[in-house]
This record gives sequence, C-alpha cells and structure tokens, in this order.
Amino acid sequence: MTNTAARFFGDLEAQGHHVLLAKATGTLRFDLSDGDQVETWVLALDHGNIAVSRDAIDPTCRVRSSKKLFDGVTSGRVNAMAAMLRGELVCEGDAELLMLFQRILPGPGDARSMN
Repeated sequence: MTNTAARFFGDLEAQGHHVLLAKATGTLRFDLSDGDQVETWVLALDHGNIAVSRDAIDPTCRVRSSKKLFDGVTSGRVNAMAAMLRGELVCEGDAELLMLFQRILPGPGDARSMN
C-alpha cells in the first residue's frame, strides 16, 4: 500500500521508540474513511516503544477521521486537537493519549508534503 497513512505508520514502526512518547501507555486506533472504505491502523504505545498493526482491536483511544484530514494532520497542515474541537476528527476514549501522540506530529512550521 503506497498511501500517506501507510508511509506514516511504516515510518513510526521503523523508529520503534520515540522519546517524546515516554509517558504514553495504551493503544490508539485510527479509523480513516475514504467514502465507504475504512482503513484501520493501531498503535500500541508502551513508554515510548511503538508497535503498529492493522488489527481492529478495542483501543484505549479510538480516532475517526477522513483519510484526507489525517493526511493533513500527519503533514503538519492540520492540528489534531483543533480538528477535534471542530468535530472533523472524532476521539473516543482516553483523549490524553491523542494529546501525547500529537507531540510527535509535525507542527505548522514543520509542514512538509507527504504526497
């Protein structure tokens, strides 16, 4: 699969550990929709260690958004918390886990094209 989400999650898995997630423990499930299609990605976070899977598990935090919005979040063009407040991104469960995860996302000054 050669889409933006696959590259993003593949890069995270390749890193294996991220110091900015040292306080994060739990699972983040991302359900990314594109029309009738839904792509599921799961991140298991354990004190900075990251494991990626495609299993549709019951997570600590479930995030639902369009693939287009998620592409904006992972490129730094869209702030995940702002999108959540606008209702464009839906977070169910432990929102603190999403806030911790946002630490590793690029900000507006870091925006880069991932297309």
